[in-house]
Amino acid sequence: MGIVVVLGVAVFFGVYYLLNKAKPIALGEHCEVRTPAGTLDLEIEQAQVAATIAAVAADRGLPERAVEIGYVTAIQESKLLNLPFGDRDSVGVFQQRPSQGWGTVKQLQDPVYATRKFYSALVKVKRYQKLPLHEAAQAVQRSADGSAYAQHEEDAKILAAAFTGRVPKAVHCWYPSPSKPVPSQSVKARKELGRALGQNPAETGRISAPTQRRGWLIASWSVAHAQKYGLRQVRYDGVRWSSTSGHDGWLTDAKSTATTVEIA
Repeated sequence: MGIVVVLGVAVFFGVYYLLNKAKPIALGEHCEVRTPAGTLDLEIEQAQVAATIAAVAADRGLPERAVEIGYVTAIQESKLLNLPFGDRDSVGVFQQRPSQGWGTVKQLQDPVYATRKFYSALVKVKRYQKLPLHEAAQAVQRSADGSAYAQHEEDAKILAAAFTGRVPKAVHCWYPSPSKPVPSQSVKARKELGRALGQNPAETGRISAPTQRRGWLIASWSVAHAQKYGLRQVRYDGVRWSSTSGHDGWLTDAKSTATTVEIA
């Protein structure tokens, strides 16, 4: 009976993922992550989750290694999707279980909350920064097959280099223009970014970037969430991303500076 249940969940997950993946491709919605280590294609939701995992780590002052561990876990558990279901009572990006004390179903379907809970458990793992990525992930998750996380290490390192801001201009997204003009919700975007980074949201569309790395983390997060919040452009460090030419990536823009990220 247990085998039947597990197979049923696996089939359901597979169908859900394939349908979810087909939709953005059909609609021309996608994100690309490009670093010297390689290139990855992501759905927009996957990019949003990846950006959140990096932002929460920045809030906690965690190293890039912790972000890589977060990614191998989230890729294996949910394909970087905020799933409303899972094995037994597992839900969310990390497939955490309410019955195991991770939080309520509602809380665990909030990627910011779920990521904070993951990192809270990770930092308790002795010498986690020295462990292989899959061993550190397994120490937190305690899954049936901890070796499965290892297959995602290369992708995790590419994502971490991009979304932590270490590699500039690494993330860009594109999607069709809405049939009707959508007002920019930049205030909501700044509030959500502030929540992930554990800081008060910027009062204007100009967000302070104390370092280039933090600036590119903010810029990448903003591009990944642009469709959700109707953002039209993101400017930083001499370049600009625009929703009308998102596929072209970051283009030269003399108005942008290296001290602030501008979103509108």
